[in-house]
Amino acid sequence: MVDLHCHILPGLDDGPKTIEESMAMAESAIADGITHVVATPHSNNRFHFDFARVRQLRDELQSAIGDKLKLATGCDFHLNPENLESLRKDASHYCINQQDYLLVEFNEFSIPPSMDQTLHEIQLAGVRPIVTHPERNGILRAHPERLKKWVRVGCFVQVTGGSLTGSFGPRSQKDALQWIGDGLVHFVASDAHNTRTRVLQLQPAYAAVLAQFGEEKAKALFQENPLAAFEGRELPHVPELEDESPPPRRKRFFFF
Repeated sequence: MVDLHCHILPGLDDGPKTIEESMAMAESAIADGITHVVATPHSNNRFHFDFARVRQLRDELQSAIGDKLKLATGCDFHLNPENLESLRKDASHYCINQQDYLLVEFNEFSIPPSMDQTLHEIQLAGVRPIVTHPERNGILRAHPERLKKWVRVGCFVQVTGGSLTGSFGPRSQKDALQWIGDGLVHFVASDAHNTRTRVLQLQPAYAAVLAQFGEEKAKALFQENPLAAFEGRELPHVPELEDESPPPRRKRFFFF
């Protein structure tokens, strides 16, 4: 399996604090059958993203674990003005494996209508946005039509493995499974942060998708699509969304 969203590098954000904990997370991934992991530290108002430091830590961890796990870097990219300005200068620093897919995270308190234009501008710059864990965002859960609109115009969606197994509550679980069934989801990732409560594993989520949707869908979400994004290729599995049903025609009444 390929994990596109993981906070595995030490001392950068709210993930592991030490290289030892990072090593333990890596060993957990290997035992779980994960072959590729993208280290995606936060870049937001709380955590500063330093690409050189990210790459240095990635190299150190890769050297320590050897060839048992392939590590790349990306970013858990918050859509604020400072980040967007930096993205315009060099998007590759933030993209998955320095290709063209970008994890984008939305505020849980407000998603203004202007975000539609922001996503469009990111796409015009040659970057493919992946909306991260919408099933954990109260605004998008309440207004799934916004998510559907973004998918229709070429954005992609990643849900968290823990959501599929109920770790983030029944509502997140219900919506994540519903959206997979609706064809809105393109990736499942761990969003792991530690070795205790947010562990680096995907097998339980894979089993949940396999049981409900079958092997083809499970392989698409955990293996084939994530590997394509890792390598900067077109996704092999992009479900076609049905057109929205037109509103019912009003009956006209004529009075003579």
